[in-house]
Amino acid sequence: MSIFAALPTRFILPDLVSHCDFRLRINRHHRQATTESKRWLFRGDSLNQKSRKAIHGLKAGRLTSMCYPDAGFPQLRVCCDFLTYLFHLDNLSDDMDNVGTKAVADVVLNSLYHPYRYYSPARLNRMTKDFYRRMLPTASGGTCRRFIETMDLFFQAVHLQAIDRANGVVPDLESYISQRRDTSGCKPCWALIEYANNLDIPDEVMEHPIIQSLGEAANDLVTWSNDIFSYNVEQSKGDTHNMICVVMHEQQLDLQSAVDFVGELCKQSIDRFNEDRKLIPSWGTKINKDIAVYVRGLADWIVGSLHWSFESTRYFQNAGQQVKRTRVVNLLPPRRKLEHPITHGPGEYVNDSVARSDASAFRMVHTFLTS
Repeated sequence: MSIFAALPTRFILPDLVSHCDFRLRINRHHRQATTESKRWLFRGDSLNQKSRKAIHGLKAGRLTSMCYPDAGFPQLRVCCDFLTYLFHLDNLSDDMDNVGTKAVADVVLNSLYHPYRYYSPARLNRMTKDFYRRMLPTASGGTCRRFIETMDLFFQAVHLQAIDRANGVVPDLESYISQRRDTSGCKPCWALIEYANNLDIPDEVMEHPIIQSLGEAANDLVTWSNDIFSYNVEQSKGDTHNMICVVMHEQQLDLQSAVDFVGELCKQSIDRFNEDRKLIPSWGTKINKDIAVYVRGLADWIVGSLHWSFESTRYFQNAGQQVKRTRVVNLLPPRRKLEHPITHGPGEYVNDSVARSDASAFRMVHTFLTS
């Protein structure tokens, strides 16, 4: 019998939506913010029609409105611009080497640290300064500091990920989880919960172990569920920076068993969030109220990201609602001929990334900074 007869053609998603009982809400300004944010991204860009269609199907404005349902329009618009921008960074950085990611990080971080003094001809410089300058007038000092620090962590992790990809490194699960908490980009989004709701929470409160644990549990759910939802598209492109692949390799599991394993971890992260929520200390009336709003914002991210994943075309094309109902995902064929085809057998992990020439890397960085 051919070995290929044993390869799976589909897998079943865990039922995470039913496990999450948080109320889904949506911001009343979502249509206006979405329209203006896409117009902002497209202004002066060099994106082709295919890329623009993908951004329309992404529905980043819908995600933003589900995750920041109480934000006023100016705050929602900044959050929407940032998430649209973050997805744009994520899409392009997937194909960049460590040289490219460092060049992009330099532009973005200098733009954040010096929003009124740093200049670069890169479009990314103008975009970063534009949304961040709109954030500054009402964001607290602690919020701004947390936003910039976590963006720095994001780029450090993406840089290490690019090096691992180029070298064909397979991280162990513990290392992957640690790195993924930063490559997800969730941490800056948690700082935006403070900004969107006009919160000014003292550093010592935000650094309390229970508050940190709540943020980590929310990050894990959003990130690990994303790895499940995005697996099909990523395996078709030969991208193996995904928890499913790591678990298959480390624990010698087949595809469905790995999906089930990660799905169980996702459910445990929701349970952990609910348990931690019961343990929040008291800091007095004002801070208690602000912390309640912040934690509710984390819960909005958990439930919003789960439902949005089936509304966007990013993971399931136009079949999101059908997949949400049946939980059946049919595997896509490879999009291109890989140096080493991705397989779905237990423990089989391959990386088709190859070292790029200096000229190729330069072209990629140029495209990233100007598109």
